[in-house]
Amino acid sequence: MSRNRDRNRSSAAAPSRPTAMDEARNELFGHIHRCGVMQATREQQAEWMKDTIEFLQERYPALKERELKELESIGLRFCSPVIANAGAASAPDAGVEQESAAA
Repeated sequence: MSRNRDRNRSSAAAPSRPTAMDEARNELFGHIHRCGVMQATREQQAEWMKDTIEFLQERYPALKERELKELESIGLRFCSPVIANAGAASAPDAGVEQESAAA
């Protein structure tokens, strides 16, 4: 009985290998962060995304057309977060406070 229990534990503990879609998605998110495309206009984001999806298609040839379209959709949504960065919105106010403190 204990052998079966040990065998089930070892098979459950084995890590699964990420799929091409997982790797491409992670790479896409990394590119978005590094390239600063989140601050671009919607038109610029769409053009950048088109080029990046073409790059990912060459890099991950196992991806199907449906998966590439899904990556593009996920990427464009990721570029336009629902909640804007609160730190960037309050940055102009911080400069005013610093100027009045210096005076």
